[in-house]
Amino acid sequence: MKELLSGNAAIARGAFESGVTVAAAYPGTPSTEILELFSSYPGIYAEWAPNEKVAMEVGIGASIAGARTLVAMKHVGVNVAADPLLTFAYTGVNGGVVLVSADDPGMHSSQNEQDNRYYAKFAKIPLLEPGDSQEAKDMIGIALDISEQFDTPVMLRTTTRVSHSQGFVEIGGPKSIAIRPYVKDAKKYLMVPAFARMRRALLEERLAKLKEYSEKSPLNAIEWRGRAIGIITSGISYQYVRESLPGASVLKLGLTNPLPEKLIRQFAGGVQKLIVVEELEPFVEDQVRSLGITVSGKDLLPDTGELNVQVIAGKFAEAGLLSPSEKAPVKADGLVTAAIPGRPPVLCPGCPHRGLFFALRKLKLIATGDIGCYTLSGLPPLEAMDSCICMGASIGTAHGFGKADPELGGRTVAVIGDSTFLHSGITGLLNMVYNKGAGTVVILDNSTTAMTGHQHHPGTGSTLMGEQAQAVDFEALVRALGVKRVRVIDPLDLGEITKALQEEVAAREPSVIICRRPCILLKRATADDVILVQTEKCRGCKACLRLGCPAISMKGKLAHVDPDACTGCGLCVQVCRDGALVKGGSANA
Repeated sequence: MKELLSGNAAIARGAFESGVTVAAAYPGTPSTEILELFSSYPGIYAEWAPNEKVAMEVGIGASIAGARTLVAMKHVGVNVAADPLLTFAYTGVNGGVVLVSADDPGMHSSQNEQDNRYYAKFAKIPLLEPGDSQEAKDMIGIALDISEQFDTPVMLRTTTRVSHSQGFVEIGGPKSIAIRPYVKDAKKYLMVPAFARMRRALLEERLAKLKEYSEKSPLNAIEWRGRAIGIITSGISYQYVRESLPGASVLKLGLTNPLPEKLIRQFAGGVQKLIVVEELEPFVEDQVRSLGITVSGKDLLPDTGELNVQVIAGKFAEAGLLSPSEKAPVKADGLVTAAIPGRPPVLCPGCPHRGLFFALRKLKLIATGDIGCYTLSGLPPLEAMDSCICMGASIGTAHGFGKADPELGGRTVAVIGDSTFLHSGITGLLNMVYNKGAGTVVILDNSTTAMTGHQHHPGTGSTLMGEQAQAVDFEALVRALGVKRVRVIDPLDLGEITKALQEEVAAREPSVIICRRPCILLKRATADDVILVQTEKCRGCKACLRLGCPAISMKGKLAHVDPDACTGCGLCVQVCRDGALVKGGSANA
């Protein structure tokens, strides 16, 4: 039986069919759906961990205890998980372990587009790259077998297109995989220097065996066609190559670390010109060149952003490598081709974060930001966020501002979401208190991990499996870290926000403001809450537009509120100096 599945759904299915019983992750696009879908299968356990490092450590523990395990995260999450990952490469596994790294070429939802294939090479662990949903499902099982055969964690690297594109997948039943018995073995799992040195030597022995395996693996295969051009490629790039260069011979790599050197030499010897087609860095290209083989790649194709059929065919045509008869028909993408007005990403109508950033801008405060929906506040018209580096960086950055320039620090506020604070903000706040900082931290508590689709976290009172859980008491937590000034406010009350910011910034000691109101998508307003425009009072001053609310626009010279979009949050009522905006019904005057 076949089903139409996204790559993420296929990975979840592959894990279930291959006997995975424990899975851990932190939500992050484009990986989030893997754990959400896996958690729906019977007989398994899945959890949202507070961050990727913890998720990796949970996976390590489950593996040592004997269970087949899946750990999933987006590419930047591997930065957080790298500490346990690289040592886990030394210890090896008991039950098989697959780490899914969902990379994001083009930065559709990320702050960078790092190429995590280098992590596999750095850690000296096998790397598999699926090119479609069927391969994503199949490679989970293959990766688990490799993991147990070679005593190593395995990385499965997907990209946004593989994660979210759909394809037909052959569905099977779950395998009955017994939990492996745990045997105490300090020399294998206790990485004190004396034991780690022994495991380091074994790591090299394992890598040599994996190189032999790579040469024979069916995941790496030559497809002979025309011999004028030979393409080495992997992952989603294979699909683009087959469509844009149908007459070219292809060496399709599914196992890309370690590379099959003999197979590459065989393929290179059978074509006139060798080209590597890969997204982002020249990971394969550089290794092929190091073998003494003449190869092209990034001299023809971009090393940033996503590839696609049009890009590949166009660049090959520009280089004179495709004659008119050889060119594949490059079709339109099937979307509407008429000019469509651009729509920048904006906070939702009624978003509880909007009022805070309106006040921050009005008070001319510096806001060191973080990863979340609220990062959009740095864009026009709010333009209230000054920096965004990585998860949890807002607090450390604000502390650094104050230590570099106390006057500048006196105007700096760190802004961080509830899920992000639990992910990696706690230590930043602890550092600020311990090192006698004087910053103000605003925790935006909207009771969910909103940006990735409303996942639970330790502050929501529920687990991924739907079980009731102890919810973190944010006030008690920050006080336990040594913060004496703690206050909770309603972020939709502009007067209260403004007063709180002014008082806490002036205090010149560590303080925390908790802006508490659920994400608007968790609790929609009723029609009676919709804002009414009293046109006789509106002067068209456009002050309400400064909120950046998608429900507000100008109709002629007067303000207009879309009753279908408005949630009745009331911020525009507070901003309007003429009383032209009032709560009052489901239609505008």
